[in-house]
Amino acid sequence: MLWSLLLGGTLVLGAIMVFRQGLLPLIDVMFQPSPETLSAIRRAGILFTAIAGYWVYVRLHERRKADELRLKPVSILIGGASGAVLIGIPIAVLFAIGAYELILMRGASTALFGVAALIGIAATLEELVFRCVLFRIVERAWGTVIAIPIQAALFALQHLENVAQGGTIDAVLMIVSVTVLGAFWAGVFVFTRNLWATAANHAAWNFTILLSGVPLSGIEEWRTLAPLEIRYAGPDWLTGGMFGPESSVLVIAVATVATILLLTAARRRGKFIAQAARN
Repeated sequence: MLWSLLLGGTLVLGAIMVFRQGLLPLIDVMFQPSPETLSAIRRAGILFTAIAGYWVYVRLHERRKADELRLKPVSILIGGASGAVLIGIPIAVLFAIGAYELILMRGASTALFGVAALIGIAATLEELVFRCVLFRIVERAWGTVIAIPIQAALFALQHLENVAQGGTIDAVLMIVSVTVLGAFWAGVFVFTRNLWATAANHAAWNFTILLSGVPLSGIEEWRTLAPLEIRYAGPDWLTGGMFGPESSVLVIAVATVATILLLTAARRRGKFIAQAARN
C-alpha cells in the first residue's frame, strides 16, 4: 500500500511539476502568449498532466483500465446538481433566519467564468489526489470502512492553513466540517466510482458558496465577485465565521445526515470493498 501511495502520488505530482517547470516556460518563450492566455494554459495543463500521471499509474502499476476517469454525463449532471442543492438549502435557511443579511445585489460578473474554471480545476485535483489516489489505494488494502475516515482526516488537516488567523474554535469547527465533507465526497466516489461525478459535486458545492457572497473555505478574495454582498448577523457557530458556511453547525448537521444516507445506500448496493478482498 505504501509503495502504491508513493508511486501514485509521485506520478501525479511529478507530472504537474514537469509541466510547470519545463513545458510551461517553453510555451511562454516560444509563443509569448498574453498573461491571461498563459494563466489559462497553466490551469488546463496542470489538470491534464495530473490526470495523465494518474492514468499512467493505473495502467502500468495496477494494470487495469482507469474506469473512474470515464466521462459519464448523467452522473456528472446529477453530481453537480446535488452538490449545489446540498449546500444551497442550508445557506437559504441561514438567510431566512437572519444569520446572513443581504446588503445589496451586484448582479453577475463576467469574471465569475474564470473563477468557476479555477474552482472546477481545484476540486478535480483534490478529488484526484484524495479520492482516486489516497482513498482508493487505502481502500484496496484495508477496505472502505477504514479508508473513509483516514482520507477524510487528512483532507481536513490540509485545510488548516485556511484558518491560521483564527482561534481554536475556528480550527475545531473547520476540522469537524471538512472531515465530514471528506467522508461525504468519498461516499460520492464509492457510490459512482467516477472522478468527474465526484468533482462536479465538489465544484458545484464550492461555486454555490461563492455565489452566495460568503467566504469559501476561508478565502475572502472572491467575495467581491459574488452577485450578492452579505454580512453576518449571527454567532460564528451558526454563520460559520471566517471559514464560511461549511463551518456552520447547520451545514455540518446537513452534511453529516447526507453522508450517512449516502454511505448506507452505497453499502446496500454492494459498493463497499471489504478488507479481506484487498488482494
